[in-house]
Amino acid sequence: MTNFSDKHPADIAEQLVELDTKDRNLSFLMLSGEKKAEVFPYFDLEVQQEIIKSMGDKELAEILNNIDPDDRTAFFESFPDDLIKHSINLLNEEEREIALNLIGYKEDCIARLMTPHYIQTKREKTVGDVIEHIKKYGKKAETLNFVYVIDDNNKLIDDLKIGQLLMSDSRTRIADLMDNDFVAITTTTPMEKALDIFEKYDRSALPIISEKGILVGIVTFDDILDKIKERDTEDIQKFGGVEGLDLSYVNTSLLELVKKRAGWLVVLFIGEMLTASAMGYFDDEIQKAVVLALFVPLIISSGGNTGSQAASLIIRAMALRELELKDWWYVMRKEILSGLLLGGILAAIGFLRILIWQKTGIYNYGEYWFAVAISVSVSLIFIVIWGTLSGSLIPFLLRRIGLDPATASAPFVATLVDVTGLIIYFSIAAIFLSGKLL
Repeated sequence: MTNFSDKHPADIAEQLVELDTKDRNLSFLMLSGEKKAEVFPYFDLEVQQEIIKSMGDKELAEILNNIDPDDRTAFFESFPDDLIKHSINLLNEEEREIALNLIGYKEDCIARLMTPHYIQTKREKTVGDVIEHIKKYGKKAETLNFVYVIDDNNKLIDDLKIGQLLMSDSRTRIADLMDNDFVAITTTTPMEKALDIFEKYDRSALPIISEKGILVGIVTFDDILDKIKERDTEDIQKFGGVEGLDLSYVNTSLLELVKKRAGWLVVLFIGEMLTASAMGYFDDEIQKAVVLALFVPLIISSGGNTGSQAASLIIRAMALRELELKDWWYVMRKEILSGLLLGGILAAIGFLRILIWQKTGIYNYGEYWFAVAISVSVSLIFIVIWGTLSGSLIPFLLRRIGLDPATASAPFVATLVDVTGLIIYFSIAAIFLSGKLL
């Protein structure tokens, strides 16, 4: 067996997953108890479950008792209820209490990510006392960057950087270093909001307190980073017209993948049927001026593309907290001007295309070619404006009614603009070609 003693847990996990199932499980079981707990969180969920199935209660208890509480909570979330109950009964009394507390919090609150392993002290202690405490108990702490100061009722009253302690005389009282200025997150704070707090204060770890200010744990940025990755992945999938995948693409079964994609495709297909209905409504105009049909793909794609662009920009700005609901009027004004300029660019190109094709004989648009060119150009301006407005304001509407703006997927916006774009196109054509081709 390979000697893993000097390797990082992530490297060990990477090497083990390259082995066949039997050798991987055997090699993992031969690791020391502490090393098992360090390596286990680096496996994918599927591998974790396979390893669990190969273990007896003794080996499973060894891992569950030594793994970090936040990692253990994340693992329990994938368990059926009966297996969670069985696994919790394998924990020692201290770890069982921690696990039950964490599982008891709502799934979307920050407390689900916290760990109770941190360094705390009281204001009457000295720097020397704290340093000795760290030497004795610091190995199990999730991070040593901060020391948290509590009162006699376990209420958080300050946090101190470890650097402050190291640079102070050992006889200095903790109270003399305190400024009572600290940042904390309450246990019931939604993860989405907690992400913003981490980003705002640029901290590697933040304390978690109860509604009454009692220090109950900490959350480190590496756990938050995992949630940021999950959130961004889900948003990207939604924006592409796909429901968020529960597992990675590779680990998602074919039937599950079809199920996640079929819903939006059906909705969009029905929406596109409205496009056919819109064209049917203008059937007489198309028969009289077949030349109009030549530019339908050009018209609807321009509107859909600009709408998708606008939606991408606005949804990302919302995710970064650059835009709030109150900014809708600012966005509307800006997108109208953007749409006007972008539409003008496309209109000029469209007009030149018809002009060049007509003059060079590549295609004959008939005696009313100039009116056709004007119809296409003006339509492009209005459709692009409408596309940018739709793409930018739909995320605001979704946020207003309590839905995720990311569900304003690019295909959804494009479909909406396709249908309305045809109505705009043929309506404008009717104005310029009335008495000529129509």
